[in-house]
Amino acid sequence: MKKKWLQITLSALSLALAVALVVYLPQIVQSLTGKPVSWQQIGQVFGGLGAGMIALMAVVWLLSLLAYTFVLTGSLPGLTHLQALTLNAAGSAVSNLLPFGGAAGVALTFGMTRGWGFANRPIVVMTLVSGIWNTLFRFILPAVGIVALLMAGEVPNPDVARAGWVGAGSILALCAVVAAALYWDRAAVLLGRALDFLARLVRLKVHASEALHRLRKDTAEILRTRWLGLSLGMVFFLGFQWAIMVICMKAAGAYPGLAQSIAVFALSRVLTSALVTPSGAGIMETGVAALLLAFGVDAPQATATALLFGFWTYTIEIPFGGLALGAWALLRRRNGRSAAAEPPSAISKASP
Repeated sequence: MKKKWLQITLSALSLALAVALVVYLPQIVQSLTGKPVSWQQIGQVFGGLGAGMIALMAVVWLLSLLAYTFVLTGSLPGLTHLQALTLNAAGSAVSNLLPFGGAAGVALTFGMTRGWGFANRPIVVMTLVSGIWNTLFRFILPAVGIVALLMAGEVPNPDVARAGWVGAGSILALCAVVAAALYWDRAAVLLGRALDFLARLVRLKVHASEALHRLRKDTAEILRTRWLGLSLGMVFFLGFQWAIMVICMKAAGAYPGLAQSIAVFALSRVLTSALVTPSGAGIMETGVAALLLAFGVDAPQATATALLFGFWTYTIEIPFGGLALGAWALLRRRNGRSAAAEPPSAISKASP
């Protein structure tokens, strides 16, 4: 009971912090950058949005959700795209409302997929595979953002440029090593030995190679046969989300350039990992606004862009996910009543 009340208290505090960060975002931006901005100025930017631009944002947002269904259907054979859309929407709503909401999202995933007739092991594999692909691309994004800025010449001096290339190359090399270890046996053995050596070096009582072996054993079949579809699903999902950001920038008059938009998007996705608020809400918007200001965008336009993007990648997912979860619960209850009302003779005839 104490633990439950602690979880409720932490959740309430986390949500309150997220709301406070958004409400006081103009003051936070002004204190960080020294550039004045007010809600009245932000409102004027919002007032200039046309119906066509809002409709375009909604369409691209829906396309991003559809793209991610390919990651889930690829991770769980037999899952339909409609089921994957429902699963993603409901899971996102839970994660966006709770700090450390991933655990609650996994529990919800199990409940929904078990209700559709899937066994525990395929569900575990789906959770592992989709988690691996999300983590890999979350690591790749910062490297892509750094490379984009370097290629655009957005660096203060050659020393910083060299450090940027080294950093980006190191991140991409690490992701390549992990991907190779998941796919090839020999690479897995080498990585396992390296991880065991590092564990001994820092005196950790863990067998990293055994954990890697168990992970590969659970996910090998899916990764070997469906890696391309999983990768394309993530690429298009992130690509559509970046497109949403670009549309938000254009609509608010805050577009700083192609490379800069990629860097801002990469930062936004990294900041969603901040666990102090659900999905980094409030923290992400602050980071996006600050980076846009660093690229020379005016404060009202930068702040409006951050809020718009936060709406399409966080806020709207809560009611949408709630509707998806409600529809799933309603259909499940209706199907349960239909099965209970079906006469035994009909059930026996329908049984194989």
